[in-house]
Amino acid sequence: MLLKRTVFYYGLALALLVFIMKLLEYKYVMRDLSAEFYITVIALFFTGLGVWMGLKLTRKPGVVIQARTQELIPPQKFDLSKREYEVLQLINQGLSNQEIAEKLFVSLNTVKTHTSNLFVKLAVKRRTQAIQRAKEIGLIA
Repeated sequence: MLLKRTVFYYGLALALLVFIMKLLEYKYVMRDLSAEFYITVIALFFTGLGVWMGLKLTRKPGVVIQARTQELIPPQKFDLSKREYEVLQLINQGLSNQEIAEKLFVSLNTVKTHTSNLFVKLAVKRRTQAIQRAKEIGLIA
């Protein structure tokens, strides 16, 4: 117990001395350089940090983001049938498979087939990914 207390006090004293030395060093360096220099260095550091964090947080590996165009790409370019394109538009409206089947007057299995064909053609696994991908490539607005 006594040994731990002694080590603690020596550590505390060492930390205090290092702090005082760094404080004196800081005051010495501050006199030599102007405040504008420090402001510039800090601004550059945080600008770089912001750019790095922005790229790190927004970039997904393996995803290439294409520039969006105002005009929609025709569905024939992606080998989508007219019915698959209609199903895609209804998925975009937030309808369930059952609601899509009722709206298009087809069976539920037919809607599921069109949906799975869409997933293959758009190289996705979920409805939300299909909508996102279709928007990225300009199939839907």
